[in-house]
Amino acid sequence: MSSKTYEALIACRTGMGSSMMLKIKVQQVVQAHDFPIELHHDTLDAVKSFKGDLFITMSDLADELKNEVPYIIGIDNLMDKEEIAKKLKKFLDDKTCEA
Repeated sequence: MSSKTYEALIACRTGMGSSMMLKIKVQQVVQAHDFPIELHHDTLDAVKSFKGDLFITMSDLADELKNEVPYIIGIDNLMDKEEIAKKLKKFLDDKTCEA
């Protein structure tokens, strides 16, 4: 795996509460798997100015924003750590293939 640390932004349509819950779950997965991802949490408005590598949100919003960010992960169930881990691993695998 690459030694690069990737920057990820987490935001949701419904405000700060659900995105904070998502950030906590993603952080738990990142730590458990030692993924090289640094997480940031902000409002949806921050997507436009975010210059990082990855945007993480809920699936309904991911479809709408897929052309506005370099890489997006849409989560169906924010409580499902296996889903989160699988999608983060795919992101890291895709980035490794690009290098």
